[in-house]
Amino acid sequence: MAQFGKSAARRGKPSYFMSILGVTLVLFLLGIVGWLTINSQKLIQYFKESVEVQVFLKPNVADTARINLQEYIASQPYTKNWRYTDKETAKKEWLKSGGEDFTEFLDNSLLPTSIDFSLKAEYMDSTRLFGIRDTLKQFAAVDEVRYPTTVVGNMQKNFNVINMVLAGVAILIAFLVIVLIDNTIRLAMFSNRFLIKTMQMVGATRWFIAKPLNLRAIINGAISGILAIVMVYLVILTAERMLPDLAALHDTGLLIILFLALIIIGITITVFSTYRSVRKYLRMKLDELY
Repeated sequence: MAQFGKSAARRGKPSYFMSILGVTLVLFLLGIVGWLTINSQKLIQYFKESVEVQVFLKPNVADTARINLQEYIASQPYTKNWRYTDKETAKKEWLKSGGEDFTEFLDNSLLPTSIDFSLKAEYMDSTRLFGIRDTLKQFAAVDEVRYPTTVVGNMQKNFNVINMVLAGVAILIAFLVIVLIDNTIRLAMFSNRFLIKTMQMVGATRWFIAKPLNLRAIINGAISGILAIVMVYLVILTAERMLPDLAALHDTGLLIILFLALIIIGITITVFSTYRSVRKYLRMKLDELY
């Protein structure tokens, strides 16, 4: 029996190697999709927070009224950042954008002072912007509140479509990952079916039989997850080196969560598939194993 167990174990080793390789490749695919999803969400956040709201002030407004308005805007939870634009700064920005210098025959009154601010991504929708605009208009120092309404409306529709597509792709990939890993592990366990049945026939309990196989599944799942992480990280470094703009979207915290998720997914599905295979072979008759 000892010789049979050793020979069965030797036959199982190549299957374990192939199962690790197969699970690694599947987790690598999942990691790439996760990284693309993270980058797309960061990019959506960047575009949302690039929209600027301009609060134009009335002519000759008192400094105290302007400062009070600035402090109010700066203290609001929706404010990402803000800046005060005086007449000279407005003139410079006008000329920089290609506008004609009309101040030789007119004063700067056509370029009013303003407080410009951008919103945090979660506040960037038409309904909340309407409420923010109406609230700011109640200040006596405010002449007009302006933001690109068409851009905001189109942005919401386009980003909703993108999120739906990404969610669909993520669900599909997750399903394929579960199926592929399950099939890979079941093929690896196939070579151990006689060992499992032999141990059952000599009186070993289900827990005694499953314990080393589950431990091996945990180790294999962790190894696969770590190898997948290394491969994904190398792809990320290469992509950021070739496309420097991607580095601006780099989020170490989210990547750590993604990498931990790959290890957890690899271990969980591997252990679950191993458990199913052991139960399957324990229930089968000896003649059915051939």
